[in-house]
Amino acid sequence: MPARRLPGPGLPRRVATLSVHTSPLDQPGAGDAGGMNVYIVEVSRRLAARGIAVDVFTRATSSDLPPVVEMVPGVTVRHVSAGPFEDLGKEELPAQLCAFTAAVLREEAQHEPGHYDVVHSHYWLSGQVGWLARDRWSVPLIHTAHTLAKVKNAALAEGDRPEPRARVIGEQQVVAEADRLVANTEEEARQLRVHYGADPERTLVVPPGVDLDRFAPGDRAAARRAVGVADDAVVLLFVGRIQPLKAPDVLLDAAARMLDDDPGLRDRLRVHVIGAPSGTGLAAPRQLEDRAAALGIADVVRFLPPQPPDRLTDHYRAADVTVVPSHSESFGLVALEAQACRTPVVAAAVGGLRTAVRDGVSGVLVDGHDPAGYAAALRSVLGRRELLAAGARRHAARFSWDRTVDALVEAYASAGNEFARAALRLRPGRIGPLRAVPGAQVAR
Repeated sequence: MPARRLPGPGLPRRVATLSVHTSPLDQPGAGDAGGMNVYIVEVSRRLAARGIAVDVFTRATSSDLPPVVEMVPGVTVRHVSAGPFEDLGKEELPAQLCAFTAAVLREEAQHEPGHYDVVHSHYWLSGQVGWLARDRWSVPLIHTAHTLAKVKNAALAEGDRPEPRARVIGEQQVVAEADRLVANTEEEARQLRVHYGADPERTLVVPPGVDLDRFAPGDRAAARRAVGVADDAVVLLFVGRIQPLKAPDVLLDAAARMLDDDPGLRDRLRVHVIGAPSGTGLAAPRQLEDRAAALGIADVVRFLPPQPPDRLTDHYRAADVTVVPSHSESFGLVALEAQACRTPVVAAAVGGLRTAVRDGVSGVLVDGHDPAGYAAALRSVLGRRELLAAGARRHAARFSWDRTVDALVEAYASAGNEFARAALRLRPGRIGPLRAVPGAQVAR
């Protein structure tokens, strides 16, 4: 972590980060924790390193959780009591937004006016809270959707439930109210404009990053020993929540197809699935294990729980290919982490994965979800793995969390400057102008 420095004139001193449905302290890969959790952790840490304090408000999911946790110096996680602690699904949280919002407003009311300079909400539930906080505190609202209901519903996996109409309406409201919409990619910015009527002048493209120090090339043989696979094994890796949206079944079907085409591969093929049931996957938590058995590949498939970052790095380094066959993905941090470890990726050609993976250079993008197409792509990658591995690291090196935070701080500052100018027009002479800071790139 770089030396901590104070924010300059016009830059925020304190950010209220809202993450209603999942805590940055949760382990990604289970429940509702995933790339968004990683995003909030990495951004918050780097904001604090720049002298910008962050308070993360999230719903308490256990009575054992302390009300306040210091994640790192300068980053405070505040557990808000809103509804029952356990057994409350994400679809039930809209009924608890009033209680959550009241707790957030009470926290700010304990301080002098102007305690928070900006609100950054993550996911539509948080956007609803942020909208009210913005109006109450007279500070800008920055919103990152992470996923969009209309996009998910247009690419629904077989057997998956569509997102409810209430979420679509809620997202529409937040898009209309936010002072800045942060999209992960140009494609997501386009989706916000086309499906939600987002204002192009307020829609910014800020790609997520990857920790290039943690996720880095290393001793592949040592990594294989650490995760328990032979040096000559062919290792296919899936990392993520076990639910239809993420499509881990496509990897199993593709592996079965590869064994049908080349029975001699069975002694060497290893398929590692890291994650836990989530979302609609909770309705049949053993469905993936049953599918492996039905396909006759249970002997080559290994199911592992979500792994801490250092252990996950070993799995990325040990793998020949990481597979990300999602039906919808706003970005795909798993793909970026794997590539940073010099492991090529086979991914669905959807959403942000078209940015996270450079087709033919760092991996292969596959149209559709036909297992035969994935089997062919996997064979292609295995046949030129070393070339793609070098390209994978080069591609991942284009992304960093520091660049992400640079753009976010500029977005915070430019939105704050607009607020100050508006206040001057309404109340001339009472509020001084902020130093202008160039904004992040506006999506066109």
